[in-house]
Amino acid sequence: MASALFALALLAALAGPIGLRLRRHPGFVTGRDGRLSTSITLALAWTVILVWLLLTILAYGLTAGGGAGWFSGEHGPLSSLTTVYLPLLGGPYVAMIAAKTVVGIRLENGSMAKPAPKPTGSGQRPLRELIANDSGRTDLVDLQYVALSAVTMLYVVLFFLSDVGGGLPRLPAEIWALTGAPAGAYLVNKMATRANPVITRVVPADGALVVEGGGFGPEARVELDSTVLPTEYDPATGALTARLPAAGAPAAFTVVVTSRGLRSDPYRHAPAAPAPVPATTPRPAG
Repeated sequence: MASALFALALLAALAGPIGLRLRRHPGFVTGRDGRLSTSITLALAWTVILVWLLLTILAYGLTAGGGAGWFSGEHGPLSSLTTVYLPLLGGPYVAMIAAKTVVGIRLENGSMAKPAPKPTGSGQRPLRELIANDSGRTDLVDLQYVALSAVTMLYVVLFFLSDVGGGLPRLPAEIWALTGAPAGAYLVNKMATRANPVITRVVPADGALVVEGGGFGPEARVELDSTVLPTEYDPATGALTARLPAAGAPAAFTVVVTSRGLRSDPYRHAPAAPAPVPATTPRPAG
């Protein structure tokens, strides 16, 4: 029990400051477009877990384990490091490096659009970006990569805490597939994603809609609730300006952009909720 409590305290000491740092300044785990990067975040998480495992085993070996002799032997505490844990860590790192390379190449040749993300009021990036595409909708491939990686991390942590003195948990050698296969699917998805237009912001102004995003072109057209609007493309900013009908736009509406025969995800625009009026306490008469 004492060794498990020590291991938990060490994990908190490692992960706590990193989590606080990333919450205030998430630039380390963001991609080129400013969104949270799924591959970078998972690679960092696996690195923290592996470092925690090794530090805990080192501390245990030098105290309760009895010294350097505890680390030797065919079935020593680190015997599965090269056969299980390094391959387990390798999948996320291969996915991170390859995804950055693929995205960079596709951005340069114009086969992928990565518009800047919609700014948030707090300045922090929402965790939902780890499982969402550039339009903010849940991406099934990203979701399975994050979910299976999280389950595998929990599996490793719990088995280790159940027997800290046993060293690295004796996991099946095939468990690397729980990170390797999702990482492979994640990378293939990056390679296969088409350059669909992406809407990041819609602003009604002076009888028109200004649509911001990426992947637009001179032939792009804007649809307001399935009605095509006259559209102009601004090559300087990459934004679209669509003229509204005489009746104007409803309070809430859906916008879709079609460019080069590809349609964006629907973007729902709704008026901002009014700020609550603070309650006032009536002053006593007299």
